[in-house]
Amino acid sequence: MTQYSQAVRTAQAYYNSDDAENFYSRLWGGEDIHIGLYESASEAVLDASHRTVERMCDALGPALDGASVLDIGGGYGGSARHVAARHNATVVSLNLSEVQNERARRKNAERGLDDRVRVVDGDFENIPFDDGYFDIVWSQDAMLHSGNRERVLDEVARVLAPGGTFIFTDPMQADDCPDGVLQPVLDRIQLDTMGSPGFYTRALERRGFTRRAFEDHTRQIPRHYGGIHDTLVEREDELRDSAISTAYIDNMKKGLQHWVEAGKAGHLAWGIMVFDKR
Repeated sequence: MTQYSQAVRTAQAYYNSDDAENFYSRLWGGEDIHIGLYESASEAVLDASHRTVERMCDALGPALDGASVLDIGGGYGGSARHVAARHNATVVSLNLSEVQNERARRKNAERGLDDRVRVVDGDFENIPFDDGYFDIVWSQDAMLHSGNRERVLDEVARVLAPGGTFIFTDPMQADDCPDGVLQPVLDRIQLDTMGSPGFYTRALERRGFTRRAFEDHTRQIPRHYGGIHDTLVEREDELRDSAISTAYIDNMKKGLQHWVEAGKAGHLAWGIMVFDKR
């Protein structure tokens, strides 16, 4: 049996908790829990997060049609279902939360996508597939939860076929972020570091990748986390009545505010990164 790292075990316990499951499934509708591309401040998170998925598909273009795709940190599997249904792709959603995975499997069955979307319990530091197995590796806002991102990128490079593409988003620190200012955010996610655009570019280039694009959407960070914060406040009574603990809600409000403040200060980065494996 694979032994998860401490950071992965921490993330797994969090996303398996009743509090997290009730919170994310209610606010995002049980499809995904990713950062959105908002066209207005009042737009619903589900619509904005779905736009992120569509924009990533557009960035991949015809290469996505009929491809073999691995989504690392796939959450509720909404992205995997979209890719499979719209692009006739075969998708594996690799995710560490058994609770999220059970919901994903139910939704796959409801959509008639069992034959095209496979949900696998596991983590991205130890991907359970052979070398060169996938045409595309996809990830949304998941790699920040790893305490060993170099290991994650080793695994991505290993399972991706030559000529394949790695496309991802990840909440990152800005390349020019001063030391120490992100400690409240790091404390919230129980990690010591975050990645950065420069880190991912250098690390992937060392592994034989060429950066095709970085669509910088950093301005969405405070909009996204601020919107979630405001929605949480508006629906607080309802959420408290749905088995979400008071302590979780209070901590979430504080944590979301830290993300908003760091985003407005220019200390964070986020966007769609696309790398091609030579």
